[in-house]
Amino acid sequence: MPNNQRTSNDVTSLSPRHYQNYIGGTFRDHATDTLEVHNPANGDLLGYVPNSDAATVDEAVSAAIAAQPSWEKLPAIQRAGYLRQISAGIRRRRDHLAAIIVEEQGKIRNLAETEVAFAADYFDYMAEWARRLEGEVLTSDRVAETILLMHKPLGTVAGILPWNFPFFMIARKVGPALLTGNTIVIKPSEETPINAHEFAALVAETDLPPGVFNLVSGTGVVCGHSLTAHTGVNMVTFTGSVGTGVKIMETAARNLTRVNLELGGKAPAIVLADADLDLAARAIHASRIINTGQVCNCAERVYVDQTVYEPFLARLKDLFANTRYGDPSRESGLDMGPLINHAAVTRISGIVENARQAGAEIIVGGQVCDTKPGFHYQPTLLANVTPDMEVMRRETFGPVLPVMAVSGLDEAIALSNDSEYGLTSSIYSSNINAVLKACRELKFGETYVNRENFEAMQGFHAGRRKSGIGGADGKHGLYEFMETHVVYIQGTP
Repeated sequence: MPNNQRTSNDVTSLSPRHYQNYIGGTFRDHATDTLEVHNPANGDLLGYVPNSDAATVDEAVSAAIAAQPSWEKLPAIQRAGYLRQISAGIRRRRDHLAAIIVEEQGKIRNLAETEVAFAADYFDYMAEWARRLEGEVLTSDRVAETILLMHKPLGTVAGILPWNFPFFMIARKVGPALLTGNTIVIKPSEETPINAHEFAALVAETDLPPGVFNLVSGTGVVCGHSLTAHTGVNMVTFTGSVGTGVKIMETAARNLTRVNLELGGKAPAIVLADADLDLAARAIHASRIINTGQVCNCAERVYVDQTVYEPFLARLKDLFANTRYGDPSRESGLDMGPLINHAAVTRISGIVENARQAGAEIIVGGQVCDTKPGFHYQPTLLANVTPDMEVMRRETFGPVLPVMAVSGLDEAIALSNDSEYGLTSSIYSSNINAVLKACRELKFGETYVNRENFEAMQGFHAGRRKSGIGGADGKHGLYEFMETHVVYIQGTP
């Protein structure tokens, strides 16, 4: 166990700790420079992590490359056993890890606990695929020839993590990569690196061979770029903003490195006249304020049939007005916590102000909460919006919801599709024909019907257009970490 491993579930009771990179199965001090990590709800200093340079990244990638051949040779069922060791370690540290996420990311406690539990379940789910990885036998045009199509690991994977669900994203990238025979180097977000370093501590207590999992922290500009540009990396899997995704793709293109990108979203929610308005309002409200609106797949804009617009807006107004927010590390019973940093507050304030100046009506909220320390923005409901407003076109990534009246399903679908994003969508209706029409015509990777926007690990989370390339979860997400190898065996007639 590294000397920085915490043992208490009460993070705030401990003085800030210095964390180390995890490379080749050991914890090491590399960087002369460190990054500070603060609680976004109150500004408390939580710890220091290495600000890794290109040489450190090269050391981590080299360790992963060295470990990969022997890791690939293990039967998949043996690799699955290591994943189960990791999931068991997560469950043993459930309370501790959840407390760290509350402090580091500002997530409310029950959501942090859900994230930790879901990550453990995800490792177990991926382990279950060990006996289900399949190839194909293809029909040949030749006499006595057999054609085999096999799936093989890519080699070494670089996983670059976001800050909004930082711990679960470790599982989403590490689980399938390791199960399929790859080794991996993880770089957490500089906003939320501590939970990843704690994950490395629990990995160190398993029997996982050295170099199979490696962790380096640092900035995206140096550490992230060095990973993406490294000639020894066979795939970069990234979750985050469109802008960063474009930069990663440009850098990876120089080596023709494969990329898997989950980027932004501007998810539309359609509420038809025959919808259960109470259900729709609760689900859309939950989808907007979960994690303080900092979720790429949750509802960002709502199109409501004009015949039920006013009663639906009234329901949303009540829900938004009664949303409880504050510091999850010091208050209980909250619905949401802070935004991640000051830049997020400034960006969201600008989007709301632009909407107001363009004629939108602020029904609830619309202000920075300056009575609380930290980066808090009021849950905000907007009406009288138009399709050309920035708040209807740009990803807000905060607790702001614009609602627009439409003439019916056709207009709602057209406005929904008029976007540069294509990650998720939702519809609320009791008419199966309307639902099926929406599912046929909405140009999004996912559509949720009469429920909140939250995907299943056995599904396939993938976007269109600027929402990304490739996907994650389920069988299809697993095979993203493999490549095909076709073998032609000519026999004797």
